[in-house]
Amino acid sequence: MKPDSPAIAPPQSTPATRDRLIAAMQGALRSKGYHGVGLSELLAKAQAPKGVLYHHFPGGKSELAVAAIEAVIHQLTTGLQRLMARDPDPARALAAWMDSAQKVLAGSGFAEGCPLATIALESTPDDTQVRIALAQGFAAIRQHLTGTLHGAGIAERRAAQLAALIVSAYEGALVQARVAGQVDAMRDTTDALVDLVRVSLPPAPTRSTLDTPTP
Repeated sequence: MKPDSPAIAPPQSTPATRDRLIAAMQGALRSKGYHGVGLSELLAKAQAPKGVLYHHFPGGKSELAVAAIEAVIHQLTTGLQRLMARDPDPARALAAWMDSAQKVLAGSGFAEGCPLATIALESTPDDTQVRIALAQGFAAIRQHLTGTLHGAGIAERRAAQLAALIVSAYEGALVQARVAGQVDAMRDTTDALVDLVRVSLPPAPTRSTLDTPTP
């Protein structure tokens, strides 16, 4: 190449290409898992050449998986935020949140579970960055739930305990429902968690309290 020749430009892609790659990885994690899908399948699903993958994700498959995990965490937490914005009752918001997961699972013919649980179960100590992303993601969901429950009047320590239980039960119930091909485990878990949140909430002020004039 001549000294004054322009450098070879990276593969051209639209901003949507990165999103398609992440969506393809999310779909793969839901149905096949991290180690069950190859790069060729991901690229075909995203309709992207290999050069574009490494342009957006220099770390390759593992970096793409981390981006997919972060996208799932964002979807889960923003979904709960929207529900809370519509209904400040945390028990009802939790019920709607988990009901949405049931519908997604059933709508896929029980073929697609939670990508977080899928990749967590099959990850190995060598999947360092993936495990870090998962740990941070689960912590973010617990923190978000803790803030929601504490904001509704539940003591902070109790809110943190409930948040940990909700995340564990949510993931475990989805796994059970997926392999059983029915949502019974998810439905029963939802009902139990909602009841637990309700009894943990402070009592609502009575009318006599509301009518008491301020000194």
